[in-house]
Amino acid sequence: MADQILEQKMIRAHTFHHGPSANRARGFTLLELIIAATILSILTLMALPLARVTIQREKEKQLRKALWDMRDAIDRYKDAADRNMFQTKLDSQGYPPTLEELVKGVEAQGGKKIRFLRSIPVDPMTKNKEWGMRSMQDDPDSDSWGGQSVFDVYTKSEGTALDGTKYKDW
Repeated sequence: MADQILEQKMIRAHTFHHGPSANRARGFTLLELIIAATILSILTLMALPLARVTIQREKEKQLRKALWDMRDAIDRYKDAADRNMFQTKLDSQGYPPTLEELVKGVEAQGGKKIRFLRSIPVDPMTKNKEWGMRSMQDDPDSDSWGGQSVFDVYTKSEGTALDGTKYKDW
């Protein structure tokens, strides 16, 4: 009797693992894999535009910071020049002659060197350190630099921002 019970248990176990429902428990059918791959593709395609916008928004944030840093350095240079902390050219109106001057620094009264910028930042839109510059004598919307001094900086990128404005107008 015990042998019969043991034999019936073994048959049930064998049927459980190798019966008609065993194939279903082992994996996906081809149709299920196709449906899953299609859904995954659709979700990926929906995420790509969002990723592009996020990357562009981050570049715009970096551009704004770089412009702010350089304009702040120009303002600090102008302020120091107006307080006669160092000699400037007469036609410069107290603005730096170049962006490099902000990095190199100027010799102040008493022999101390004053620097206004650690380095010229990389333009995140053009990926180089070349910036458009304007002097006091240039038109406010001019794309060419007169060379007298640096009154303002702008990106040389021709791109359009997420808000519809041109980057070079920032």
